[in-house]
Amino acid sequence: MATSVTEIETHGVEQIPDEDRTARPLDLFRLAFGGANTFATCVLGAFPILFGLSFWQGLAATVLGLVAGALLLAPMALFGPANGTSNSVSSSAHLGVHGRVVGSFLSLLTAIAFFSISVWSSGDALVGGAHRLVGLPESTLSYSVAYAIFAALVLVVCIYGFRFMLLVNKIAVVAASALFVLGAFAFAGDFDPGYAGSFASSADPLFWPSFIGSALIVLSNPVSFGAFLGDWSRYIPTATPRRRVMGAAFLAQAATLLPFVFGLATASIIATQATKYVDPAAPNYVGGLLAISPGWYFLPLCLIALIGGLSTGTTALYGTGLDFCSVFTRFSRVQATVLIGALSIVFIFIGRFALNLTQSISTFATLIITCTAPWMVVMILGYVTRRGWYDAEALQVFNQRRTGGRYWFAHGWNWRGLATWLVSAVVALLFTNLPGQFVGPLGNLADGMDISLPVGLVLAAVLYLVLLALFPEPRGVYGPAGPRFVRASEAEVLPISGGPQEAAPAEPARVG
Repeated sequence: MATSVTEIETHGVEQIPDEDRTARPLDLFRLAFGGANTFATCVLGAFPILFGLSFWQGLAATVLGLVAGALLLAPMALFGPANGTSNSVSSSAHLGVHGRVVGSFLSLLTAIAFFSISVWSSGDALVGGAHRLVGLPESTLSYSVAYAIFAALVLVVCIYGFRFMLLVNKIAVVAASALFVLGAFAFAGDFDPGYAGSFASSADPLFWPSFIGSALIVLSNPVSFGAFLGDWSRYIPTATPRRRVMGAAFLAQAATLLPFVFGLATASIIATQATKYVDPAAPNYVGGLLAISPGWYFLPLCLIALIGGLSTGTTALYGTGLDFCSVFTRFSRVQATVLIGALSIVFIFIGRFALNLTQSISTFATLIITCTAPWMVVMILGYVTRRGWYDAEALQVFNQRRTGGRYWFAHGWNWRGLATWLVSAVVALLFTNLPGQFVGPLGNLADGMDISLPVGLVLAAVLYLVLLALFPEPRGVYGPAGPRFVRASEAEVLPISGGPQEAAPAEPARVG
């Protein structure tokens, strides 16, 4: 790995050599927290108020969703140190060396969606703040320039790679956090923690759907990082204690309580002083925030927009370029990053000015997360049943255009993991209820409550364990200690053949 932040990273998804794995769990914390310490998270924090909850009810829903999401996400950080590669490549062990493209596809869609949301929300805040501060016209040209600046900065950081991205997020975490804390002073005079919301009591028939819906929206934010954690944790040494790696991932999400509460508190002020901005049919949190902000806070708002857009965009786009070069091996990491970045920028401009997709892309992101959650369950349960043991060479079979190995299963596909993901994702989508955007055929069975995420999570856990019990995987995939909680079959594991031959095969990786 490059020793200077000004050197372009050359590593792709091949296993990172031990001598280059010098990152710490603290670095993982900075990247994960920096990517969520933004306006986009504040927008999610405003939803409990939009759903009619009081401030304290909204805070309870936020804490519930955040803790549950952080607990679900934390184990996804373990694959990087164990295998020295991205989570989508590690998923070869559970979905097959060809089935791993599911993870790559999900991370690609997630990255483009969240990159777009980040650029749009931060660009709108920057232009709106500049309009109030110096009279900048709120024109198509102004928005175009703001979006272009964000997109270009993000692309440059991602091209330089992990070390430069880590430097940016070290600064961003401190700066954005300080600016959010400064916001507490800006809005202290107007904030009323006794904001009552729309429900007289929890006995109201719409209260629990609103409460659970708010918690699930918050929970979706940590889940959105599931496919990306390995992109950053792969630089952490294998010997690092698992509790420290998981702790860093958990605390990074717990720290996002800062932007969540900022969004929740300011939304309650907006609901009192600028009600037109919290219309559930057409909410405009950024516009409402600018409307209630004191003049001296416009500049900090612009800085939050700039810093937050840069942090979120880099954490999303970096992993996409990494995955793309592993699926299409003719591209290097840099070439793949430039290509995906350019296509994303085109999408941002067309979606914003030609197709007006700014609201639809938020729904799209929610649907992607609904499909990602069952994939995460397969990964986590697979890690537990394998005792954290993986064959690093066999994981790279697809990238090296070879065949065979422990994770070849049926022509490169492990139907157990694939069937679990597909069935659970489809059923979860059927239960989706996003009023005005997307309501699945079963979306109204829970009195209007969107229960798609818990349905997908529970179904995936049950179905995967049942399939492993009824159709055991070969003993060879479990390593010397054998399986945990499930049994193994005596099916043959094919040797690796074809493609480039390495001088010395990589040693199987084991954590714990």
